[in-house]
Amino acid sequence: LYIEENALNPSFLSRADLVRELLAPPTRDFIATAPHVGDGESAYQGIAANDSAISRKLGVARELLLRDLQAQMCTGPVMSTPQVLRDWLCLHCANLEHEVFLVLYLTAQLQLIEAVELFRGTIDQASVYPREVVKEALRLNAAAVVFSHNHPSGSPEPSQADRVLTQRLKEALALVDVRVLDHFIVAPGQALSMAEKGLV
Repeated sequence: LYIEENALNPSFLSRADLVRELLAPPTRDFIATAPHVGDGESAYQGIAANDSAISRKLGVARELLLRDLQAQMCTGPVMSTPQVLRDWLCLHCANLEHEVFLVLYLTAQLQLIEAVELFRGTIDQASVYPREVVKEALRLNAAAVVFSHNHPSGSPEPSQADRVLTQRLKEALALVDVRVLDHFIVAPGQALSMAEKGLV
């Protein structure tokens, strides 16, 4: 069962397998049930049968894009291409129905070492423990970090709790000489930078 789930999850596939799956021609069933221009309304009732195939292709395309954006963040300073970071964050968590807290651990040259989803929460909150953030920074020998979490409510505006948390994390990481560069709050289609608002 575990192996089957891995095969269905695009994040477990190699890049070659993802490209192969994305470029694979549609199945005969897909072609047979797909509506064509000029078809009557009854032809569109078969669309549901194609939903899983379309969803699969979209998931594969999303995974490829996530990997390409992440590769770009590994080759140069993350903050020198803020749109790449924003796009990656929006793809990663903007449409989730629960909160996640991500930490991007960076080298002294501000290149991405690893992006880690450290905490997962409910629809409106996620518990974040500074000790775990610091522990992971030490494990990865990070020189700087960027935080991010999503707001399933749809508003990217930072709450008072977001501001307090950012300050607590900044203080904890300062003790081990790790800089906090930014904290992004992600909502569908947007990623708000707390640093740009003077809150980091």
